[in-house]
Amino acid sequence: MVHEQHGIARYQGLVNLDLGEGEGEFLLLEYAGGDKLYVPVSQLHVIGRYSGGAHDTAPLHKLGSGAWDKAKRRAMQQVRDTAAELLNIYAQRATRKGYAFKLTQRDYEEFSAGFGFEETPDQAAAITAVIGDLQSGKPMDRLICGDVGFGKTEVALRAAFVAAMDGKQVAVLVPTTLLAEQHFQNFSNRFADWPIRIAELSRFRSAKEQTQALQDMAAGKLDIIIGTHKLIQKGIEFNNLGLVIIDEEHRFGVQQKEKLKALRAEVDILTLTATPIPRTLAMSLEGLRDFSIIATAPQRRLSIKTFVSSYSQGVIREAVLRELKRGGQVYFLHNEVDTIANMAEKLTELLPEARIRVAHGQMGERELEAVMRDFYQQRFNILLCTTIIETGLDIPTANTIIMNRADRFGLAQLHQLRGRVGRSHHQAYAYLLVDSLDGLTTQAKKRLEAIQAMEQLGSGFYLAMHDLEIRGAGEVLGESQSGEMQEIGFSLYTDMLNAAVASLKQGREPDMAHPLGITTEINLHSPALLPGDYCGDIHQRLVIYKRLANCTSQTDLDGMHQELIDRFGLLPEPAQTLLDCHRLRILAKPLGIAKVDASSDAIQLQFVANPPIDPMKIITLIQSRRHIKMIGQDKLRIELKLEDLSQRVLAIRNFFNELK
Repeated sequence: MVHEQHGIARYQGLVNLDLGEGEGEFLLLEYAGGDKLYVPVSQLHVIGRYSGGAHDTAPLHKLGSGAWDKAKRRAMQQVRDTAAELLNIYAQRATRKGYAFKLTQRDYEEFSAGFGFEETPDQAAAITAVIGDLQSGKPMDRLICGDVGFGKTEVALRAAFVAAMDGKQVAVLVPTTLLAEQHFQNFSNRFADWPIRIAELSRFRSAKEQTQALQDMAAGKLDIIIGTHKLIQKGIEFNNLGLVIIDEEHRFGVQQKEKLKALRAEVDILTLTATPIPRTLAMSLEGLRDFSIIATAPQRRLSIKTFVSSYSQGVIREAVLRELKRGGQVYFLHNEVDTIANMAEKLTELLPEARIRVAHGQMGERELEAVMRDFYQQRFNILLCTTIIETGLDIPTANTIIMNRADRFGLAQLHQLRGRVGRSHHQAYAYLLVDSLDGLTTQAKKRLEAIQAMEQLGSGFYLAMHDLEIRGAGEVLGESQSGEMQEIGFSLYTDMLNAAVASLKQGREPDMAHPLGITTEINLHSPALLPGDYCGDIHQRLVIYKRLANCTSQTDLDGMHQELIDRFGLLPEPAQTLLDCHRLRILAKPLGIAKVDASSDAIQLQFVANPPIDPMKIITLIQSRRHIKMIGQDKLRIELKLEDLSQRVLAIRNFFNELK
């Protein structure tokens, strides 16, 4: 599936892709039905892969129709609004003087020594980046993407320590009461020797305790508060809030994130997630948020063996008994509260040797708390539960999870649930059960294939990238999870957004006719290609052509030139000509030149409508140089007989310099 900038259209049914040769190589795309599309390799940046949802549901446009142009125009209008809003956010963050946290090195090192493990390299880098952000005096908005159990909480603890010891309040926002309780225990243990006051705001606390915590927070008597959605309700007051830590960001809805966006103008934000939702990941990859990845697994950690199968009592009994025989515990996930009691009876009958308890979100606070505490203390060995266990639970002895109707869960959910096991050095197992493997929807099948294929440690980030492919990215800002981005594809949308932001930064209105700027066609009437005896592999040549076409500066091209010499040796003449074409393309773009045709007899330049250059410069050049003529409304002809190619290239460069 491809998209083409000049209205040729994104088009499905590609049956062949090859390279053809003439004066320069061209990409030949052949489609079912006999249509062919020829693209010069110098123009490969106009071809892109479509990713905005499932390929079989992608909107298609017929060749020659105006539908693709209309789709691009609609997207460009939305892009312009988004770019303006982004620049507004940038401006607010740039003008607001953030708080520069002060750090007492000796205290910080003493607190860090309380971490009972050795930091992984990625974890250490993430901690350094966060502490640097806090001390910089600029507002922090950093996303830490680390797999389940890879030590994101320690990053949050260090950041909270720096903020709290400097007299600022810290709010830790979590999606579930169980995670709030676990974080409260972790924070209380780590800060036990320090003069830091911590409170929890969740339904595990009585109404009286919660009211007291809110009063203390408003009065400045609390340093760290850990809570669920209650923390962002109306009427919540902080005395001196300096840092907000959001754990498992993908579990919060759009409206809650809008409230958090308002906080971003006031305080530093640290977001932790194992599998960022596509939109968050897209924003991070686009540079709208700072981004750190923790991809290194802790020592002695093993990957979780993952199996997908039809529901079977034999599979369940075998999986559970294997775990119980080695003294471990099992999660059995059944995400229907109405029928969970029936499932408990079935499991009791199937596994008489096991001790089974039930946990779900509709239980009373104290009852749920008691069940979870008993499971942690190994007083029973099978926890039959709903997705209430999805985030944050850390029980090292539970190393088998069985998920009933796994096809009903999203990709991030599956990864999070699987991450409840394998949190020690024991081999862990995840069983994904479905009613029938044949009856799965296409998307469910893709999700299960992805989760099974990516069972290695640290795969959360890659699963999130896969989710970006399966679901699409959604609008960058606003409530829609899809929109024009899906219509034209994620790649083209982000290119347009970057171009629009660059235009607005320069004080110019984005060009609706040329959303990605001008694409200059260069013809030097000499072979411009990578010869087969220089780079023999067609796939490698295609990749290099695409990379050359995507270069946007002379520095980028210098790097490519160096790489080609390192990999294949000194450039033959056709390869040197190819590089010259790209150098001229980059120089011609800001001058509004759409086409350069340089033969041995003359050089012809064609301009776009309303080029961004002073018309008087062209008039002066025509009047002062007899060999420069205007031929038509938008074309210039330079009468120069230059047989030598290098002289032609130099003449074009000199003329471009005169037009600047």
